[in-house]
Amino acid sequence: MMMRTSGSRGSSMTHSPWTNNSPSPPPFSDFTDINNNNRRSPGQPLVPNNKINSKPKILPRELIDRYKRGDTHPVSALYQLSQVLQFQLDLKETVTTAGISGFYFAFCAVIDGIQYKTGMGTTKKEARAKASELALKELLASLENDEIPSDTDTVGPPPLPVREKESTITQIHSGRAVIERKNPIKDQVPSVVREMFTKLMDNYPEFSGCGGTLAAFVMLSPTGCEVVALGTGSSNTKASPAPTGRILHDSHAVVTARRSLMRFLYRNLLLFFSNNSALKEKSVFQQDETTKLLSFKNHITLHLYLSQLPKGASQIPSQLRLNPLSISAWEVNNQISLHVVVEGKVFSKFSSSYEQMGSHVVSMSATDKVMQWQVLGFQGALLSHFIEPIYMSSIFIGDGSCSDIRGMEMAVNQRVDGITSALPLYYCVYRPHISLVSSAIPPDTRQTQKFLSLNWSHEDLTLEMVDALEGKSTEDSPFKSSPALASRLCKAAMFSRFNLVAKESQREELLTAVTYREAKMMAKPYQEAKSMLKSYLERKGYGQWVEKPPISDHFSI
Repeated sequence: MMMRTSGSRGSSMTHSPWTNNSPSPPPFSDFTDINNNNRRSPGQPLVPNNKINSKPKILPRELIDRYKRGDTHPVSALYQLSQVLQFQLDLKETVTTAGISGFYFAFCAVIDGIQYKTGMGTTKKEARAKASELALKELLASLENDEIPSDTDTVGPPPLPVREKESTITQIHSGRAVIERKNPIKDQVPSVVREMFTKLMDNYPEFSGCGGTLAAFVMLSPTGCEVVALGTGSSNTKASPAPTGRILHDSHAVVTARRSLMRFLYRNLLLFFSNNSALKEKSVFQQDETTKLLSFKNHITLHLYLSQLPKGASQIPSQLRLNPLSISAWEVNNQISLHVVVEGKVFSKFSSSYEQMGSHVVSMSATDKVMQWQVLGFQGALLSHFIEPIYMSSIFIGDGSCSDIRGMEMAVNQRVDGITSALPLYYCVYRPHISLVSSAIPPDTRQTQKFLSLNWSHEDLTLEMVDALEGKSTEDSPFKSSPALASRLCKAAMFSRFNLVAKESQREELLTAVTYREAKMMAKPYQEAKSMLKSYLERKGYGQWVEKPPISDHFSI
């Protein structure tokens, strides 16, 4: 998956080699400062003033070979390498050279305080990829040539020169340098979401009142920008958990859209594993021959659009200020803690009101779920048997009444800073770019059908309407799976798709799982990452993650 940083002008995604049990890292001034005139000369080793002894790193040959074969996007390869070798990486936006900053984006990789060559492109995605390629070229050459002298082993990457070409203008066609960027991704996403929602409502205007709260996943590829999954809703079911797998307990927009995305992923897995080469080519996936796991084809990224700030910690009051150097002062504060939703109402995990709710059905807040998915991937446990984690490159908030996304940045990114080094391979703290955009909801749309939830996925012939309180399809839903009205998003439907893909991919070992829960628990790396995330959040003082009663997963089909 393509990975990137977030925040204004490239906040860092940190892979720190120092843990809570290790000595504190040296101050930034102990390294060569990337902003002063004392950059390292070519060949000069990167060694802090206080040398740190460490064992030489074992090269992740599998990752390196995948990148060299073109199976891994350069941005993803650079981040995966930083996770394995535990060096600090930041892909930061910078300025272009030769005075053309108005027409091109520019990024550079900063590895343990050392800045690499600047990559440029007409889009941020292109610039990040170029910057990653340039960094990897030098990094891999030095790693494979074993250029670190035995008496200067350090934590982090090997010593590399910082050489910036005197001018990159000669690499750019003069004609392209004067063409302004048109339709950036932050403009494209609201536009395509609006078009899709309007199209769905044109066919079914009687359901237009359910679109007040909307979420959508948008895929950006060389062929364009398109919506692949969409959902609406703002409620939970009132039904009690039962071992049937046929009730939707959470119908909030982002949860509904995410489950629709999972249907899109299953559909593309079936395309990939088909015996028809033409169908396989249509799939968004490619396979690594060593691990057999699938990932998106190069140059495909996913982006999340939300019509409102999700419920929970992202909605902290804007007047509250946090010292960026110390989030610890907030770690047990109700505002930034984990939140739960009970009968549509949101409570901090430390709220006395929540503690009095008793046996009501509880769901984690939408904000907390987005944070979880940006660590574990949006694909969930079952799909992780087949594919690498799916992360969002961007999260766009189309809420006209919102002027501050600081809470979203804190809740999704900052609360899980520092966990990456403890996660299994392929999992990381993935920091999406979060920004405000124009609303995708037509101005005449009103939330008049509060307890209805709409879902749609790419290639669906029609939409499905769900009664959020009942957790089932409505009687007048355009799509109905059966007389029992079980939603196509329910766990039983997902388990059925899982078994079909397992059969098509000839994964006989997966077909031995009798229950839905058993199939989930067989995804060992995913469960390890999930367990690590929960314990990390609790240890940091944000509260305990609430799980639905296990009975809801103990069903077979």
